[in-house]
Amino acid sequence: MSPPEAEFPGPPPVNNVAPSYAPYQPSTQPSYLPPEATSSVTHLGTQLSAMQINNYGSGMTPPSQGSPGPLSATTFQGPPRPPQPSILQPGSQVLPPPPTVLNGPGAPPLPPTAHRQEGLPGPVPLSAQYQPPPPPGQTLGAGYPPQQAANYGPQMAGAQLSYLGGFPTGPSQMAGPPQPQKKLDPDSIPSPIQVIEDDRATRGGQVYTTNIRGQVPPIVTTDCVIQDQGNASPRYIRCTTYCFPCTSDMAKQAQIPLAAVIKPFATIPSNETPLYLVNHGENGPVRCNRCKAYMCPFMQFIEGGRKYQCGFCNCINDDVKPYILREVSDQLEEFLKNKPPNPPAFIFMIDVSYSNIKNGLVKLICEELKTLLEKLPKEEQEETSAIRVGFITYNKVLHFFNVKSNLAQPQMMVVTDVGEVFVPLLDGFLVNYQESQSVIHNLLDQIPEMFADSNENETVFAPVIQAGMEALKAAECPGKLFIFHSSLPTADAPGKLKNRDDKKLVNTDKEKLLFQPQTNVYESLAKDCVSHGCSVALFLFPSQYVDVASLGVVPQLTGGTIYKYNHFQMHLDSQQFLKDLRNDIEKKIGFDAIMRVRTSTGFRATDFFGAIFMNNTTDVEMAAMDCDKAVTVEFKHDDKLSEDTGALIQCAVLYTTIGGQRRLRIHNLGLKCSSQLVELYKSCETDALINFFAKSAFKAVLHQPLKVIREILVNQTAHILACYRKNCAGPSAVSQLILPESMKVFPLYMNCLLKNCVLLSRPEIPTDERAYQRQLVMAMGVADSQLFFYPQLLPIHTLDVKNTELPAAVRCSESRLSEEGIFLLANGLNMFLWLGVSSPPELIQAIFNVPSFAHVNTDMTLLPEVGSPHSQQLRMTMNLLQQKRPYSMKLTIVKQREQSEMVFRQFLVEDKGLYGGSSYMDFLCCVHKEICQLLN
Repeated sequence: MSPPEAEFPGPPPVNNVAPSYAPYQPSTQPSYLPPEATSSVTHLGTQLSAMQINNYGSGMTPPSQGSPGPLSATTFQGPPRPPQPSILQPGSQVLPPPPTVLNGPGAPPLPPTAHRQEGLPGPVPLSAQYQPPPPPGQTLGAGYPPQQAANYGPQMAGAQLSYLGGFPTGPSQMAGPPQPQKKLDPDSIPSPIQVIEDDRATRGGQVYTTNIRGQVPPIVTTDCVIQDQGNASPRYIRCTTYCFPCTSDMAKQAQIPLAAVIKPFATIPSNETPLYLVNHGENGPVRCNRCKAYMCPFMQFIEGGRKYQCGFCNCINDDVKPYILREVSDQLEEFLKNKPPNPPAFIFMIDVSYSNIKNGLVKLICEELKTLLEKLPKEEQEETSAIRVGFITYNKVLHFFNVKSNLAQPQMMVVTDVGEVFVPLLDGFLVNYQESQSVIHNLLDQIPEMFADSNENETVFAPVIQAGMEALKAAECPGKLFIFHSSLPTADAPGKLKNRDDKKLVNTDKEKLLFQPQTNVYESLAKDCVSHGCSVALFLFPSQYVDVASLGVVPQLTGGTIYKYNHFQMHLDSQQFLKDLRNDIEKKIGFDAIMRVRTSTGFRATDFFGAIFMNNTTDVEMAAMDCDKAVTVEFKHDDKLSEDTGALIQCAVLYTTIGGQRRLRIHNLGLKCSSQLVELYKSCETDALINFFAKSAFKAVLHQPLKVIREILVNQTAHILACYRKNCAGPSAVSQLILPESMKVFPLYMNCLLKNCVLLSRPEIPTDERAYQRQLVMAMGVADSQLFFYPQLLPIHTLDVKNTELPAAVRCSESRLSEEGIFLLANGLNMFLWLGVSSPPELIQAIFNVPSFAHVNTDMTLLPEVGSPHSQQLRMTMNLLQQKRPYSMKLTIVKQREQSEMVFRQFLVEDKGLYGGSSYMDFLCCVHKEICQLLN
C-alpha cells in the first residue's frame, strides 16, 4: 500500500479578476534564470558529499541504453524531447507557469520573440493548451490530447528566459504571440498554512508522551504539553527524520540528511515537568566503561540487576550503582570535582565615541543598567544573584572603573597601550552589585557627563574583548561581555579594519570574501575567549558599514549573540534595544560548556553547525550556551543499523551554572531504523530539514561560490523528491508531481531559503545585513528558522475582540492582501503592520486614534494606547507573536502604494522576489521538471 501523499486538486474555473489594487509599474530588474551551469559542481560541505548529480544514487535503476540519464546543471544530451503532459495530480491537467530565473541574477529580458538562442538544446516554448480533466476511468490519451509543456526543461547555460512585466503583479505572462492562458490557482498547490492548521487541529492542546521510539512529534507551530517518558522532549531535540535508513546505500539513494537540531537549554513551559536535578556525590553519574555513555533508559539490566548492557556499544558493565537516572537530568561531573568553579561575571563595555554621546545612546545605556542590575539572574533557591559585575568605557583607549563598595567615588584607570592590553586593577573591578550599588549608580550617572565634550570618532574593538577576557581570566571565572559598539574600528590597534564593502565582488567567485573576517585576529581572539569561558554579546548601532563579518566572529564562536540597530534613533529604536538587552541579561544560560554527542553502533556524528567552536572532531565548545541557541548535528553511517535495536543519540553538556555549580545535562533520543524508504520519508520533519539545509548552505558561503550552492540546493530538492516518486509512490503518469505527506511544503520552504539575502547575489542588499543574517541563522533552533524563512501573516481586520487566540494566518503572498484589509507580518526579526488604502476608518480610529488612513503616521514604532477593544486585541496579538522569540521585533507601519511597501513585500515569500528569486509556483514547476528529468 502506498503511503499518504499530498493531494493537489485540479485548477478551479478561470478567474481573470485583476489584483484588488493597482499593480506597480513593471520593474526593470533582470528576470530570474535557473541556476547557471558550472563546469564542476563543488559539493555543499561534507553533508552533501553523497549527492551524485549524474548518477542517481546507489540502488537506482540505471537508464537503459540510448535513453537520456538524469541530467545535472552541466549535462545536456540529445535533442529536446517531445512535449509531455504536465500534470500536478491525477484528474487535473495544469500547465506550469512560464520559467523564471532560479536563485541568481539573470540576463536582461529579451525581445518577445527571442525565447531560445540558436544552437541551444531544450524545448521551444509552446502556447498553453488547457483541457478539462478526463472523465472518471478515462486515461490521458483516450480522446484527450497530451498537454503541451512549458519551457521548463533542462537548466540551460546561457538560456535567455524572461518575464514580461515585473514585480509584483502576480504570475506574469509568457512572451510571444498572444495566446489564451489560464492561471493555476495557488490554492491548488500545498499550503503551509493548511499544514500548520491541520497539525494544530489533530495534535494541538494534547499531551504528547515521548515513550515511543521514532514517533514524529507535533510540528513546532503546534502548542501541546510534552510529557517526558524516556525520550528527550522535541523542545530539546528535533530530527530531520525519526526513522534512519538501515544502510548507507539507502541514505545515499534518498539523500535526506540525517541530522538532529539540539537545543540543550530550551525553555520549558510552566505546565511541563522541569528537569530533575540529581546529585551523585563524589563518584558522579554511572557511565559505560567502554563508550562512556551515561546511564539512561537505553541501558538494559541483566543478571537480576547486578550488571547492565550499554545500549550504545553493547558492553556488559558490572559496577551498577543503586540508582537509576531519569531521561534528562543535571548531574555533577566526576572528572571536574577537584576544580570548584567560581560564579560567572558580567562586564559592560560602552563605546563612548562622539556619535554615541551625541545621539544619547550612552546616557540611555547607563540609565537602563541601574534597573537591569537589580534583575541579574540567580539560582532559584537563592535570594540574590552570585554574578559579579564590572564596567569599561572605550574609544581609542580603554577606561577601567574601580567600584569597590568602600569607595566614596568610582575611580577611573586609563589603558592607552591597546597593543598589549592589561587589566590595571583586580580588586574593585568585578564586584557584587548589592554591595557596591551606590558606587555603581554614581558611576552610571557620571559616565555621560565625563565624555560629554569628547570629539573622538575613532574606536578600537579587538582590545576591548581582550581586556574583558583578561579580567575574567584574572578573576578565574567564566562570564559574558556586553559590548555596545557603533562604528568600524579604524584606530591603530590589533583588529583594526578598513572599509572593504566592494559591490564589484558580488556575483563573482570572490563574493565569499565578503562573509569572511578580513583579519585572523578575531578568530584567534575567539579561540582564547572560549578557552577562558568568555562569551560576547554584541549590540551594534551602525550608521554605515561596520564589517559585521569580522566583528561578529567572536560573538558567534563564543555562543554569544549579535543585535543590530541600523541608524539608531532614540525616539524610534530605544524600546527595541532595551527589550533585547533585558532579555539577554535575564535569559537562562550555562557557561564554559562542552557538548559531546554519542551514538549507538553503526553511525556517528560527523558535522556540527551553530554558535560553536571545535578544537577536535568530537567536542563542541561554547564559552556560553543560552536557551535560544541550537546546535545542528549531522550523522553518517559507518556500518549497518538494525531495525530491532534502532538508532540511539545521547547529548551531554557539561557547564557552569549562574550560581557557580558545575553540572552535566543529558538528553537521550531513540529513533527507528528501517530498510524501507517509505518509512524514512513518512518520518521526515520539513522544518528541521530546512534548518539543516540553511545552516549547511550558510556555512558553505565562506568557501564556495553562491551560484554553486544554489544549484546544489535545487538539485538536492529534486533528488529527494524523485527518489520518493520512484520508490515509494503508487503507479502514476511520470508527469504527475507527487510529494510525500510529511514534505508537502518542502519545495516552498526550500525556495524561501534560496531567496534569503545571504544566498542572493545582489549589490542592492547591504553586505553587513547579509553577514548579520548568516550569523543569526547559524545559531537558530527549528521554531525560529521556520518563522524566519516563512513569516506569519495575520489579517488584523478580521480580529475577534472577544477571542484571545491569534487570528488564522494567511499565505505570504500579495494575492492575500486586500485594499480594505490590515495585515500584521512577523518573521522573528521584523514586524510590519500593512494598511490597505481603503482600510475602514472606524478600524483606523480604533487602532491609531486618527480619523482615516491618510492621517496615520508611519514613523511610529509603537502603537498608541487607545484603549479600544481592537487596539487592545492587536497589542495582545503582537505580544503573543513576540513571546518565545530571541529578538525584539521592531514594528514598521506600512501604507499600501507608498515607497516603504517595497521593504514589506520582500517578506511575501510565495511571490517572485524583489531582488530575484522565483515565486513558489514557478519553483514548484521547475523542481517538477527536474524530477521528470531524473526519472527518465
